[in-house]
Amino acid sequence: MMGSVSRRYAKALLDIGIANRTYEGLGREVDRLARAFAGSPDLREALSNPIFPQSQRRKLLEELCRRLAVSRTTQNFTLLLLDRNRIASLPDINRQMRTLVDAQAGRVRAKITSARPLDMAAEGRIKSALERATGKTVTLEKSEDPALLGGIITQLGDTVYDGSLATQLDNMRQRLLGE
Repeated sequence: MMGSVSRRYAKALLDIGIANRTYEGLGREVDRLARAFAGSPDLREALSNPIFPQSQRRKLLEELCRRLAVSRTTQNFTLLLLDRNRIASLPDINRQMRTLVDAQAGRVRAKITSARPLDMAAEGRIKSALERATGKTVTLEKSEDPALLGGIITQLGDTVYDGSLATQLDNMRQRLLGE
């Protein structure tokens, strides 16, 4: 239920951004606000708790928007969320917005996890292969997990390509025991 509400809000903001040709900027602004919101328990409490008067919460959100230098459109959007008691959904709306902005721009995000940081050449080969496979521009989000020992795990949307050494060894063990 919450996901569909977040998607509707994100889609509405995206549509405004498409009409004004500012959708990528709006996506970045919502991301900055969502990071500030998610990164501060005090801010979340102050904006979400009805014990604080609506006028104080509104002033706080306006000040946050001013400090983060967001556009009037993004400020009005977040004030609408506050007025409709949906401000707690801002991180979910941000995730939906990022996905919609990427789709509109012909991009896709891929998460790659490796045991150690990848060199630029390997990163380039992975990115090129994913771009050929998807036909879209790929934005890589990299992380390291020493528990992998070797190889990489790539997540592209809902699809996971597990090329980790642990999985390869497990597959080999299964084949040897099965035969």
